[in-house]
Amino acid sequence: MELARVFAQSGIDFDATLVFITFAGEEQGLVGAQAHAQRAETEKLPIEAVFNNDMVGNPAGGNGLADTASVRVFSEGPEDSPSRELARYIRRWAARYVPSDVVRPIARHDRFGRGGDHTAFNQHGFAAVRLTEARENYERQHSVEDTVVDYGYLTRNARVNAAVVATMALAPPAPRVADDRGRPMLGRQPAGYDAQLRWTASPGAVGYRVFWREAWTPDWQHEVAIGNVTEYVLPDVSIDDYVFGVAAVGPDGHESVVSAYVNPPRAEGRVTLK
Repeated sequence: MELARVFAQSGIDFDATLVFITFAGEEQGLVGAQAHAQRAETEKLPIEAVFNNDMVGNPAGGNGLADTASVRVFSEGPEDSPSRELARYIRRWAARYVPSDVVRPIARHDRFGRGGDHTAFNQHGFAAVRLTEARENYERQHSVEDTVVDYGYLTRNARVNAAVVATMALAPPAPRVADDRGRPMLGRQPAGYDAQLRWTASPGAVGYRVFWREAWTPDWQHEVAIGNVTEYVLPDVSIDDYVFGVAAVGPDGHESVVSAYVNPPRAEGRVTLK
């Protein structure tokens, strides 16, 4: 509620609408989140990202260990899903604006065998992640004892949310990197051994940033800022060995989430040897 007050009184004219919401029936089967996500899909609401903050104020675990310097971000796979790109975005911009709080991306949709209010949004096609404290006290969960808060730790995690949400809400929309048939606009031109990236222009963008990484690496390794163009070539960079992405940059330097070039899902149940 404090972040909602700060944003409302900031006087900033965000390009996106910021919605603060609480869900009922989380422990009864994610009832509220499921209903809202289903409605959003049916009505085609333009939800760019869902930040589910669930247990972000207690740094002390039930085993006596504490971590006041980091917060976990759980994200749904596969490796370049919208959820994973959102987690990378949170880590990138939190490091810039809130360096005192380390964002630890976790390559799971939630804790092992568990789920949260972000789960329903991922299931309905929206980019959603869960932010949660670095250490958990399982004995306090699902009970009236779950009231312990370290306000310094909570403040840092709130600042992570504020910095990343504001940056995203001030940035142009992410560029589209697939054609109307869902095929990635990625080729080997002009030499046949290059990486040629193409994308659809984002409204309000004044430039773009191209990212790439080795295909076995979880986070972006390289980046280059380019002008207001919709095509870029990386000479002698194999599209077989690297993953590529593009982000749109606005006039004030605010940057969208990265749109990654991914292949459409492969048909299941086939094994081919050549």
